[in-house]
Amino acid sequence: MTATARFATAVAHPNIAFIKYWGNRDDELRLPASSSLSMNLGSLYTRTTVQFDPSRQEDDLLLNGEPASPDQKHRVSEFLDLVRTMAAIQLKASVSSESNFPSGAGIASSSSAFAALALAACAAAGLQLEEPSLSRLARRGSGSAARSVPSGFVVWQAADLDDESFAVSIAPPEHWSLVDCIAIVNEGHKAVGSTEGHKLAATSPLQAARLAGAPQRLDFCQKAIMDRNFSSFADLVELDCHLMHAVMMTSRPPLQYWLPASLAIMDAVRTWRKAGLSVCYTLDAGPNVHVLCPASDAETLLARLQEIPGVIRVLRANPGGRARLLD
Repeated sequence: MTATARFATAVAHPNIAFIKYWGNRDDELRLPASSSLSMNLGSLYTRTTVQFDPSRQEDDLLLNGEPASPDQKHRVSEFLDLVRTMAAIQLKASVSSESNFPSGAGIASSSSAFAALALAACAAAGLQLEEPSLSRLARRGSGSAARSVPSGFVVWQAADLDDESFAVSIAPPEHWSLVDCIAIVNEGHKAVGSTEGHKLAATSPLQAARLAGAPQRLDFCQKAIMDRNFSSFADLVELDCHLMHAVMMTSRPPLQYWLPASLAIMDAVRTWRKAGLSVCYTLDAGPNVHVLCPASDAETLLARLQEIPGVIRVLRANPGGRARLLD
C-alpha cells in the first residue's frame, strides 16, 4: 500500500421489510413509491473493505473472494463516483466484500452490501456523514440499503426530494425479542433482480391500490411493533407481503418468485398459527421465506421448518444494530 492510500472496513446487516418497498417514484435516485418498515437481521452481515489508492487505474471488486461480474463492478463504480464527487477526489478503489448468507436470493443482500459500502467508502475518502445523510447515500446504491444504516426497527420515508428520503430507527434491537427464521429453499441468484423488478411495478393494475393503503398499513404495523402486539403484527405483515407479490405476479411481464417449497412453508405457518403458535411469514423478492416469531417459540419453529421437504437450511436472526466501522 502506498503512503497515500486510504482504506476502511465496515459491517452492515441485511433487513427484512414488514411493510414492503416495491416501485420507485424516481428510478435514478431510488426514491420509493411508498414508505417502508423493516428490522435489521443481527446474525447476518456483509463486511466490506474499501481502499482508495493512487496507484490504481480502475476500480476493482471482489465478492466473497471471487472477481465480480462486469455489471456488478460497474454498479459499484457508479456508486463510488458519488463518494468521489462528495469528497472531491479522483482515486480509484479496491473493494472487497463478503457476506455470511446467500446473495441475490431474496434475503436483501444488496441492503447490507451497499450500507457497508457507503460507510466504508466514506470513511476511506475522509468523509464523516451524519446517519440520515449516510442512509440517503446508501439508498442510491440499493433502495433497501437506506434501512440497513440505522439500528433495530427502521422506517424509510418516501419523499419527492433526494434529501428528504432516508431511514430512521423507531426502536432499538432490544425493544422486541422477535426472531426471523429464514427457510432457505433456493440459494441461487434470482432470474430478475429487484432493480429491474421495481421498474415493472407500475405496469401492474394492482400497484395503485397497494400504494393507496400503504401509509395506513405502515402506521398500524409500527403501532403493533411499539406495543409488541404479535397478533396484529402478523396480520399486517402477511397482508403486505401478499399485496407486493400480487403486484409482481400481475406486472408485465409477470414476476413469480415463489417455489413449491415456499408455498408449503406458508401453508404450514398458517396451520401452526391456528393451532396456537405465534408465527407469521413474509417474503421479499425471492423464494426464501422469512418466518417470524417471539424468541420463546424460536427453537420449536426451527425444528418444524427443518422438517419441511424442500427446505435446505434455516438461518436464525435476532434484531440487529446499525452499520458500523471496524478498527
